Amino acid sequence: MKIRQLEAFRAVMLCQTVTRAAEMLHISQPATTRLIADLEEAVGFSLFERMRGRLHPTAEAQALFEEVQRSLVGIDRIAQTALDIRDMQRGSLQIAAAPALALSFLPRAIAAFMADHPQIQITMLPHSSRTVVNMVSEQRCDVGFAILSMNHPSTHGERLLSTRMVCAIPAGHRLASQDVIRPPDLAGERFVSHPRVLDSRLQIDALFASYGIECKVQVETQVSWSICAFVEEGLGVALIDPITALEYKGDGVCFRMFDPLLTTDFSVLFSAQRAPSILLKAFVAHTRAFALARLDPRFVVA
Repeated sequence: MKIRQLEAFRAVMLCQTVTRAAEMLHISQPATTRLIADLEEAVGFSLFERMRGRLHPTAEAQALFEEVQRSLVGIDRIAQTALDIRDMQRGSLQIAAAPALALSFLPRAIAAFMADHPQIQITMLPHSSRTVVNMVSEQRCDVGFAILSMNHPSTHGERLLSTRMVCAIPAGHRLASQDVIRPPDLAGERFVSHPRVLDSRLQIDALFASYGIECKVQVETQVSWSICAFVEEGLGVALIDPITALEYKGDGVCFRMFDPLLTTDFSVLFSAQRAPSILLKAFVAHTRAFALARLDPRFVVA
């Protein structure tokens, strides 16, 4: 007994003629007749009586039809589920992300993605980049977005994009009228910065040291959004990533090009134990395109 025979049987039961059943199955009328004959041979009893050019189901066929219908509905459901997975209309993603992305940018990117994939479910967990790396390696999430340099793609991660840091200064600051800020312009200024445990802080300190300029850090915080808030309150100037600058909603901060180049790399991390799903690959591609479409091209390195 084969599924195709059962499908032909159901079609004839529903359509009541072999001709319409064949049309429903998109096969020829003789092929449909052959499937019904094969099924009758397999079950050992007649399924239809032919009277005046029409097929009439036997009592045995009626009893069999109830079970066939239940079984084929289950198969149809499996087939539909497979189509939904292929077309990314079913599934879930658990995302861990650094605050620079999680606080505003990723919610907007996720909303745009879900507009095209409304049936999927997404969980987003904001954590430090270090924690994101650990969560991915321990398979506690499907994907991680972290501030992390990754110049060579691998099976467990790739660079999302590399960006150019910008200078954040309070509105009305003496440097607000300049298009480009350079290290000598910031001599004597108070700084708001990340702690020294982060690579971005080490980059900044090393650059200013090479110019013989002391960074007078007055406030430290791990969250770039908070850095912007401190700058807006007049507690200093800062160098931050352009995604935070793009997403920050306060009116009291100006963001300017900073020269020379200091980079912030955003990377996407996958579990090394399982390959990314179709849905996950599509989401990563969408997130990259979403960022590139909104960032000032001057602030995108690669």
